[in-house]
Amino acid sequence: MKRKGINWSYLASLAISVLLAFAIGAVILAVAGFDPGKAYLAMIDGAFSNARHVGDFLEYAMVLCICGLACVLGSRVGIFNVGGEGQLLLGAIAACQVGVVMNGAPKLLVILCAALAAMAVGGLYALIPGVLKVKVKVNEVITTIMLNTIAASFCQFLAKGPWKNPNKNLVAATGQLDPRYWFTTLIPSSNLSTAILVAAFMAFLTWYIMQKTSVGFEMKLTGQNPRFAFFSGIKTDKLVILCMLISGAMCGLVGMFRVYGVEHLYRSSISNQYYFEGLTVAMIARYDPVTVIFLSFFFAVLKIGAQGMELSAGVPNQIYLIIQTVIIFFMAAENGIFTSIRSASQRKRAKANLERKGGKSHA
Repeated sequence: MKRKGINWSYLASLAISVLLAFAIGAVILAVAGFDPGKAYLAMIDGAFSNARHVGDFLEYAMVLCICGLACVLGSRVGIFNVGGEGQLLLGAIAACQVGVVMNGAPKLLVILCAALAAMAVGGLYALIPGVLKVKVKVNEVITTIMLNTIAASFCQFLAKGPWKNPNKNLVAATGQLDPRYWFTTLIPSSNLSTAILVAAFMAFLTWYIMQKTSVGFEMKLTGQNPRFAFFSGIKTDKLVILCMLISGAMCGLVGMFRVYGVEHLYRSSISNQYYFEGLTVAMIARYDPVTVIFLSFFFAVLKIGAQGMELSAGVPNQIYLIIQTVIIFFMAAENGIFTSIRSASQRKRAKANLERKGGKSHA
């Protein structure tokens, strides 16, 4: 099989998009009365100024990476999992409740049961739109978006009702985990925990399966040409359902990481639209697993740096969202822009050739 080379056109487009996004951000900052140079330096300083900030951006990069890879896994077989946010929330609250109910049991047993519970509820919840897509051709984008709302409301109900923390008056939150079950913090005072080690293994395994195995080739073929894949003997329906199941399980596990590594209980703010951030990374990366990993670090630095920038320079951290959105805009418009440039160049050359031929015939 021919080895895939570096896509220089994509890299050039991404670099130009990033530069234009920062340039537009600089203009906005200048109009708002801020010094763009100082603001961007404060952003870099906010991500790397101390060990705590480094730990925070690594933890956020982990979340973006696993959510992005979960999206890539579905898209590789031609299904678009937009329901990762709901799967994450369900995984988080299930894992948390397992820890609360099993309080007193050995740490390893609790963590294992919590991880299995998170993967089970996340995977089964993703299975619903997967089966509907395969069996009755229901659009998975619509069903996953609707299921997100149902999952968020259901978790809110549990956190305010039967699983409510008695120490939290009007706040929707479950019982808190015993400290013995918390993941070990790798960098003091930061959010970075040993969950990143598991996440790194998950990222490697996802990349290896998609890029180096026959199953990964079948997934790619199913996504590119499902009819051809079916008549080639690939069980495309089962493959789509399996990928959706694993995608949901990965999202559920991210929820478990958030509970046992950062929050230590479930509340609605446990995910601040993290899956959609990961989905954005996957889209910009064109659903390539390696690119998702690298872009996760880039956007994590921007996000944590923007928070530090707001504290040190007084610049609203929404500038991060502006930069991110502009990058998405230019990457989405890339094909049209380059097609227009090529067409204009071809027309210019054709016109020059005609004028040259006309000049020679006249002579």
